Order: sequence, then structure tokens, then C-alpha cells
Amino acid sequence: MPYLEISDNLLKRNNGYHTAKEICQQPEMWHKTKEMLDKNAKSINKFISPLLKMDNLRIIMTGAGSSSYIGECLEPLLINDTGKNITAIATTDLVTGPHRYFQKDIPTVLVSFSRSGASPESLAAIKLSNQMIDECYQLIITCNNEGQLYKNCQDDKNSLAVLLPEETHDVGFAMTSSVTSMMFAALNILSNKTYSPDLMSSTAAALIEEKNNMLKNLAQKSLWRVVFLGSNEFKGLAREASLKLLELTDGKIISTYESPLGFRHGPKSVINGNTLVFMFVSNDPYVRKYDLDLLAEIRKDRIAGRVIAISAKEDDDFGSSNNHIKLAGMNDASDAELLFPYLTLAQIYAFHRAQALGNAPDSPSTSGTVNRVVEGVILYDYE
Repeated sequence: MPYLEISDNLLKRNNGYHTAKEICQQPEMWHKTKEMLDKNAKSINKFISPLLKMDNLRIIMTGAGSSSYIGECLEPLLINDTGKNITAIATTDLVTGPHRYFQKDIPTVLVSFSRSGASPESLAAIKLSNQMIDECYQLIITCNNEGQLYKNCQDDKNSLAVLLPEETHDVGFAMTSSVTSMMFAALNILSNKTYSPDLMSSTAAALIEEKNNMLKNLAQKSLWRVVFLGSNEFKGLAREASLKLLELTDGKIISTYESPLGFRHGPKSVINGNTLVFMFVSNDPYVRKYDLDLLAEIRKDRIAGRVIAISAKEDDDFGSSNNHIKLAGMNDASDAELLFPYLTLAQIYAFHRAQALGNAPDSPSTSGTVNRVVEGVILYDYE
């Protein structure tokens, strides 16, 4: 079947079939992930519920690259939902400075996100946490039952591996359905709320069908700098969106991210006539005041080549449909629910921008120096 309105033959010829498929399959994957969570609810609750009752528990969400940005998206949401001590710290930081982050006397759950389960930094972070923390527990959320992360914790009573549906183990270079599905799983496992996939899935499916051409046309424009802006959890989303574009275009497009308030403090200098700005607008009435202030300011400056507002409120009116993408049916959605269709939009734009530049989304690194599973990492023993 065609994905993103491109025939299978053309997608395969341009080496983009898997990435297009994996972007489009996400609404189905969130439902499959929820079914998996429900099926394994007893074992998951047996492991995590006693830990979440600890008053002094620390939760560190970790991963490398896109996997670490999952934690950055979820950190503010889960702190708000649970009131727990929750921090997102990349494995690439934990491995180089374990003595700076791990606290020996504080019970800790290390939540590791990994598509492949083979990232050397993820394996090292788990080893170091067990070495340096007196009471440490491992929650692995992964897409690959052949990965070392999954295999290593099978006989460990202080560890639990949550395996996502096989299809989420993306074949394409860039993490797409793996990111959103691991994020959905963690949101439901760690929060004291239950998040249904229904609204986010139906909205994402509709936007894939209805906004694809608009994003494809936008990707044809010669805009060589792209800025993604979002507050709180949407800052993590903006960071992941920025990486996705950088990866799929093999660095031909320079992309960056910031929070709306942070953007004024220097990063706004990036804007010129060749700059495209995406603003992920919050549904939270307090947060969105800051989003809308900066949106109005950038448009008033009349310097950026294009400014696109992405929002969900029914009464939002940010100009023509060429400069505003509105998600129908999510007027009362939480920002947690908005994360998923918002990220899908960013993935679609990145895919089409790569195609417009003649780049191959499934294997975008023309030099071969950037790999699907990172290579070349030398790990050192920590004394």
C-alpha cells in the first residue's frame, strides 16, 4: 500500500519505504502497545507499584539520542502526575560522569529506553548504576527481544523488561514508531493516570491523511534553517523533531530547538529569511500565553521565511492554513496526548524534506559515518 501518498515502488526506489511505513503505522502501534501493557499488567504492577510507594524513590529516565529525548518529554508530565523525584539524564552523560549523577544511598529506578537494546552506553549505564547505588532497580523499555538489554535482565529480580510490539523495532535509520511507542508505554507505566491511545491515534491518523500534502509542499521550499519551539514537555518534543530533521537530511538542513522563553536569550539570532519556525502550542491555558506571545513577536518581526503554528484549540486562528496546522478534535486534550500527533507531524515534514533534497530516509548518512546502532564507543571501567 502507498505510504504518505507515495507508491511502494517509488518509496523503495528512493530508499524511503521503511521510514514512511513506520511513520504511518504509529496510530496502530499505540493501540498495540496498550494491548501489550494490558496483557502484562499483573507482572508490570507487581514490579513497579511497590517502588512507586517509596517516599524517597528517585527515578532516572535514560537513553541515547532519541531514546533520551523520550525522558525529556515525559519528565515534566510525570513530575506533575506523580509528585515523584523524576529526572531525565542521557546515558551519554551517565557513562562519562556516573559519580556526578548517581546517589549511593537513594533508592533508584533506572528507566532505560532503547530501540535495539544494543546501545553500548545503555549497557554501561545499567552496569554503573548497579555498581554505585546500594538499592537500584532496572526498568527496560525496548523494541527488540534479541537485544542485550532485554536478555540481561530476564533472571534478575530487581529488573523488568517491557517488550514492545515487534513492528516498533524500526527498520529505518531514524527512530519513529519506536520513540512514540516507548513514550506511550512509559507514560502509562509510571503515571498514576491511565492514558488511552484512542484520541491521539485517531488524530494522528487523520493528520497523516489530511496534512501530508501541506507538509510535502512546505518541504519543497528552500528554507535551510529550521527552528522547533515548545514549552516544558514540548521542549523535549522540539529537540526530537530537530534531530529527526537533521538525521534524515544528513545535516543538509541546520535545525535547532528551544523553549519559547529561552529562545529570546540569544538563540533567536538564528532567524533570517531562510528560516522556518515551527511552534508547538500548548493546550494548557497558562503555558500557551507564553507560546502565543513569542509566536506573535516572531511574526511581527517579519524576518523569518515562514512561521508555522501547530495547535489544537478550536478557537485558534493563526492566519492562513499555510501558516497554521490545527489538530481537529483535541480542543480539550492534555499536552501529554498532544505529544504524539505533534511528533508525527514533525516526522512527516522531515521525511519529505529529505526526499526533496534527494536524500534516502532509510539510510540517510551518505558518508556512512553515522550508524543506526552507534559504533566506535570505547567503554572504560569506573574505579
